[in-house]
Amino acid sequence: MSEIVVLSILIFVVAVVFSSVGHGGASGYLAAMALVGIAPEVMRPSALLLNVLVASIGTVRFHRAGHLRWPILLPFAVGSVPLAFVGGMLSMPDALYARVVGSVLLFAAYRLFLGPKPAPHGLAADNLWFFPLAMTIGMAIGLLSGLTGIGGGVFLSPVLLLARWAGPRQCAGVTVAFILLNSIAGISGQLARVAALPAGIPYWAASAVVGGMIGSGLGARRLGDVTLRRLLAMVLLVAAGKLMLT
Repeated sequence: MSEIVVLSILIFVVAVVFSSVGHGGASGYLAAMALVGIAPEVMRPSALLLNVLVASIGTVRFHRAGHLRWPILLPFAVGSVPLAFVGGMLSMPDALYARVVGSVLLFAAYRLFLGPKPAPHGLAADNLWFFPLAMTIGMAIGLLSGLTGIGGGVFLSPVLLLARWAGPRQCAGVTVAFILLNSIAGISGQLARVAALPAGIPYWAASAVVGGMIGSGLGARRLGDVTLRRLLAMVLLVAAGKLMLT
């Protein structure tokens, strides 16, 4: 099977699983691209483009289902989006990029393997200290998002759940919209430096859209399947090892 076909299949699977839990799937796309040997300089913009497509579908689906909480999203987005753009304009040596992305994939695998932790619903972040704290956290996530080519959801989700600022479905709704905004900002900062995207990007985009429609449709009603999430965690571990050891 050609690289384009193999990666299309992997991207479809990633989009289904990640979108079902309110993620765009960028860390999974990066893992898939690393497995088939896509050049590092086009991995970031390609993953962010796929992220935009899948997160757009998820944002609409979760918003319609009533799970997107704008007061929680706003401060994270205010801090994150400008820094995601800045991070997208920056570049790293291939070796450093491989180590950083590998570390991100390891963290993503860890979060996927554990799965979402239950948290009480209705714990609106309405305290006076919430906005500046959330904005500061958003700035850190945004910079890392732009640098590595992820939407930042893999970091935001555990923050929301562990701080008990949102229940699982609220977390998914906030996260997918956050990912959409970050991905748009990140890719805007990168496109000026990228001569061309890979030839297979139309096929990969189609796979991501179909997968995102299926996964987000399921995720708006229930969280993703634990077994699929843990299988994907194993893929991320393999890809992270490939990046960090080569």
